[in-house]
Amino acid sequence: MRYDFKSGFAEMLRKFVEQKCTMGFSYDSNKWILNCFDEMCYARYPSANELTKNICNDWAVKKSTESGTSFRNRISPVREFAKFLIRNGEQAYVIPTDLAKKSARHLPYIYSKDEVVAIWEEFDKLSPISYLPTRHLVLPAIIRVLYCCGLRPIEACRLTPDDADLSCGKLFIRESKGHKDRIVMMADDVADYMRGYDNKVSKILPNRKWFFPGAYSDICNNRWLNTVFRDVRKKLDLCGINGSLPRLYDFRHTMATHRLYEWIHDGKDLNVMLPYLSAYMGHAQLSDTYYYIHLVPEQFQAMTGIDFSRFEELLPEVAYDD
Repeated sequence: MRYDFKSGFAEMLRKFVEQKCTMGFSYDSNKWILNCFDEMCYARYPSANELTKNICNDWAVKKSTESGTSFRNRISPVREFAKFLIRNGEQAYVIPTDLAKKSARHLPYIYSKDEVVAIWEEFDKLSPISYLPTRHLVLPAIIRVLYCCGLRPIEACRLTPDDADLSCGKLFIRESKGHKDRIVMMADDVADYMRGYDNKVSKILPNRKWFFPGAYSDICNNRWLNTVFRDVRKKLDLCGINGSLPRLYDFRHTMATHRLYEWIHDGKDLNVMLPYLSAYMGHAQLSDTYYYIHLVPEQFQAMTGIDFSRFEELLPEVAYDD
């Protein structure tokens, strides 16, 4: 993804991004943030070539639609850019780290099997658009990969054709969280679906750069995917829990939770199986995987075959005084 910076900071922004990429960082999302910052500077501070406190404070205004985490993620690249300027002998104001704090941890929504299928069916109804010729193919494929392979949305968007070895159903995830690479194997039916998808998209964009392309040669933008997902979520009336609406990222939680339920149903030894799930998800330790596993009583009983009522007789009655 390439951006043409045009403010008074354009040259240094290009050098900063080039340095990050040279160091091996996948910097696509931050490039987009820096491009927005550059556009603000070009519009409001056209003659500025010093990163002042006023400019930074203008950028670091929390939007009503932003969570604490989103706000922090938006100002972080500008903080790093300021440090880069200082290392190169420039004057720059560094936005304080305590300005943006993390939001409380989101309570994940665990989709039921029926809800997953309903979401897929809605994505399958998408029609092609002239300026997005592969939209109706890309989005249904991505939404399946998020659940079936437990990928983070950004991991799916960053896949290149070379990262997808469809002959054996293997995805190579590069530079993910913690700058780790990993291999993700697809189930046979998922691999078959992806082979059909790849064949159709290749006929439209034979030399595409991304496995899941956006507009022509661009990457499939996570915001574009989220926009369609929000429309589908509203149509299916998926309300979430305690005001927290279901997210794309929750498919990762759902995959881990459903896999655990299926192992319990099949009588698998969880002590043996959980390390496999942890490696599959790219975690360094089992405690990271535990965060993704949740007890949803209705789904647990339906998918494991365990009837909670069988254990009620084991619980003694308790008398309560008024």
